Amino acid sequence: MPAAVLPAAGLAGVAGALLLPLDRPGIGWLLSGLAVVAAVFVADRRSREGQPGALTWRNAAWAGLALALLAVGFVRASGWLFTLCVLAAVVAGSLAVVGERTVHSVLYDMLAVPIEAFRAIPWVARGAGQFGARRDGVARRIALAVLAAAGLVGVFVPLLASADAAFAAVVNAVLPELSVATLVRWCAVFAVVALVAAGACYFLAAPEPRASAVRPHRTKYGLEWTVPLAVLVLLFGVFVGVRLVVLFGGTEYVLRTGNLTSAEYARGGFWQLCAVTVLTLAIVAAALRWAPNATKADRLRQRVLLGTLSALSLVLVGSALSRMWTYQQAYGFTVLRLLVEVCELWFGAVFVLVLAALVRLRSAWLPRAAIGTAAAALLVLAVLDPERLIADANLDRAAAGKALDDRYLAGFSADVVPVVSGRLAEPLRTCVLRQVLRDDAPDGWPAWNLSRSAARDVTFGPGTPCR
Repeated sequence: MPAAVLPAAGLAGVAGALLLPLDRPGIGWLLSGLAVVAAVFVADRRSREGQPGALTWRNAAWAGLALALLAVGFVRASGWLFTLCVLAAVVAGSLAVVGERTVHSVLYDMLAVPIEAFRAIPWVARGAGQFGARRDGVARRIALAVLAAAGLVGVFVPLLASADAAFAAVVNAVLPELSVATLVRWCAVFAVVALVAAGACYFLAAPEPRASAVRPHRTKYGLEWTVPLAVLVLLFGVFVGVRLVVLFGGTEYVLRTGNLTSAEYARGGFWQLCAVTVLTLAIVAAALRWAPNATKADRLRQRVLLGTLSALSLVLVGSALSRMWTYQQAYGFTVLRLLVEVCELWFGAVFVLVLAALVRLRSAWLPRAAIGTAAAALLVLAVLDPERLIADANLDRAAAGKALDDRYLAGFSADVVPVVSGRLAEPLRTCVLRQVLRDDAPDGWPAWNLSRSAARDVTFGPGTPCR
């Protein structure tokens, strides 16, 4: 184990234990992420001893994306949104450490850091044992120094706090109230964050073999690919033709011939179109990987069939989005429906990437590009403030004379407070705001959040009974 790994992982663990607000989004998530990134970077640089480092601009781009996703907790208060951002940040952070593709599947590359964190436990234990057994007694001196500093802080901070009210206010704002639960949480977070940093260093110390540039084994004959793909293209072409009939004949034509309402028509086809889109992506990915492309005819056939199939799939994506929009117009906008729409848009972006890959028939970059666009889409969604978008859309429906589900609106986070405060009339405005802020509690500075902080300045109307 390089000498820099243990102190770097330990400092990252301490930063995580002190800064990470586990129960809510906050600025501490971004600061903890910065601490891990800095620890891994410094440990890797110190371990190279002047040799070129393993980290490149690709690593930096993925690390920047991971930190941007964690920064959502600094701005948005929505719990479900931030949970998705944290999961995406774990994937982006793993790809930042991995760098170029490994011989393993993309699934391993996406979860490399959590996997290596578990594998690094014996490595860390051996390193800690060797560090403690050093003859110069550096471990003992460090322990004594830490204990002495902790003892001095424990004695002088209470004395100074009791001597000055302003200093006591600063101490209370910075330091949490100590309890057994707090100490247990600190220890657990320290262990997890330190192991994550150590796992990244463990991977960089002995990285997995890189994927070779040799193309995967492909079938010799193209008939088994050409016929199914041609049939699928024909089927999609017929579907698109029918959609054009609907477009020019009007939705009423389909509703009249199918004896359906507009909402039933939208709901009945959306999920099927989603399934068709996912299956088509799998088929296109398989063809790009295994279909023959040795001859000029093979390559032309692949470009024509897969290009046509991808273009027609974009029409399917547009049809699915149109149906979901119709359904939301009828029954209202929700988080689940918005997320499904974002997924459909991402499917469309992936098909565009497939069309780009067909230019040179090189698809090795596609999986990571798809992951990157998914993380970027989530980041854009966070910037647009999804709960505000949903609240605005439902209030627009209410202004048009449709029913408003105020109980659903009251279940959102503080992100919707500006919209509710500015657009709802009393007494419903105050009732919804009280429900939105019912569980609001003061934030310690690591849990500070822009949306929650702004929401606390809202004023309530006169007291009125609420349902």
